[in-house]
Amino acid sequence: MSTTKDPRLARAGVSGFNKPKRTPSHPTKSHVVVAKEGDKVKTIRFGQQGVSGAGKAPKSEKDKARRKSFKARHAKNIAKGKMSAAYWANKEKW
Repeated sequence: MSTTKDPRLARAGVSGFNKPKRTPSHPTKSHVVVAKEGDKVKTIRFGQQGVSGAGKAPKSEKDKARRKSFKARHAKNIAKGKMSAAYWANKEKW
């Protein structure tokens, strides 16, 4: 890591690379992360504001189905890794 602070970290208000943070005041997106993979750095906003995922251990059948559908629908994008919004949404919300 470089010794100088990346201005994107301060602008996004996160504590470091690959550390997602909630953004309750953002009009549409619920989280932000400054993703870093190798020397590529990218600010990613993800997740629909006000909508909770089903969580890691969904209790109801409805939530289990929601989680399964999300993962199936976004599987290709989740597989793209840290530089995709779907990866972070999957990790944080689902």
